[in-house]
Amino acid sequence: MKIPIGHNIFAVLSYFHSVVAASLCGVRAEIKVTIPVGRLFTYEVMREYFQNVFEPLSKLYAGLLHDDPMIFKCNKQGFPDLPEWLRFIQRQPDDNGFLYGTPTSPGKTFIEIYAINKQSYDTAKELLVIKVVPEKMLPYQAEFFLALREVEKVLPSSVQMEIQQDLQKLWNNDALEIVNITNALDRGGRVPLPLAGHYEGVFVKVGSRKYFSRCLQRVMTPEHQRQCAAGAKVKVPGECSFCKIPSNCITWCKTELFDLTKVAPAPPAPTMGSGILEDGGYFDPPESPPDRDYFPDYIVTVIVPLIIAVLLCLLLAYIMYGKREGVIQLYHQQTIHGNTEELRGMASHRGVPAPLSTLPMFNSRTGERASPLQSDSIPLIMAQQDPYSDTLPR
Repeated sequence: MKIPIGHNIFAVLSYFHSVVAASLCGVRAEIKVTIPVGRLFTYEVMREYFQNVFEPLSKLYAGLLHDDPMIFKCNKQGFPDLPEWLRFIQRQPDDNGFLYGTPTSPGKTFIEIYAINKQSYDTAKELLVIKVVPEKMLPYQAEFFLALREVEKVLPSSVQMEIQQDLQKLWNNDALEIVNITNALDRGGRVPLPLAGHYEGVFVKVGSRKYFSRCLQRVMTPEHQRQCAAGAKVKVPGECSFCKIPSNCITWCKTELFDLTKVAPAPPAPTMGSGILEDGGYFDPPESPPDRDYFPDYIVTVIVPLIIAVLLCLLLAYIMYGKREGVIQLYHQQTIHGNTEELRGMASHRGVPAPLSTLPMFNSRTGERASPLQSDSIPLIMAQQDPYSDTLPR
């Protein structure tokens, strides 16, 4: 089991001191590491170690060790998540996980690492003790953007060494230390397309006690800043290109230099007063609110919609009576009405007698009908002709 700690001697010595205790404690292993303030901390959570925990000893001696997929969950002891300076990443259950970050203050942190076997659903736990010791910040720091990298591919110690060697040539300084590694997505970057050749990008910050090289000082020139602001491609001199691996080439327009020796001092602490406000006079509130004219609101709310409705009515009347389409519709209505009257007149002069039910004054009980010409007033019911007649149904 290996622990890349950004090549820090303190963490390496602490790891070898605790590796025996980790193997003896099994699931309740406790690993102790030490890291200075302001230096990169990386810890690789390896599936091989937890696979040895899950497999019985008989299978180990028989040579039947499996390679099951696992997922890891990390949190600060007694808390649901990690400290704000610490991050964890694991892309797939078949990959190892990485804890990485840069501590900002000294202290001791207990990290619980849970491994869940996706094949058998067994669970194992490991306790990581991170001791952060105080140390002075490196006065000169520079941050570079590697566009063709992803954070989980940069965290292994071998890859960090390759990047550090290229940046040492660029800085012309062998005493460089990696201060921080940040995923571009955590800095507002966009998720790349799932295609070959598209990467998330990584920000790598390094620091040293030696001032910046001549190549790095070009970043602070007005000409360089003007070219980057215009979106033009920055031309880098040949002596300033040191990336042997194309994925280690930096983006010059996203390079930033930090001179911590010129940081402005913190403002002085505020002086304590008596706690009593100064006398500012008396407040004279207005007696009544100012008058307001509601006539414009009335016009907008009532008059304007009414005018619009009248105009729409006039427009509809003009379309119906003044335009050719409206006249044609009226003519069709008159034609239909005239044709209906003509059909009724033709039906009344036919030789076939009309049904009795359609004739006026038809008596459904007797079948008789009375001519409407016999009397001017026709009683509606039979009781009006003979008040003594029985009108109840039989």
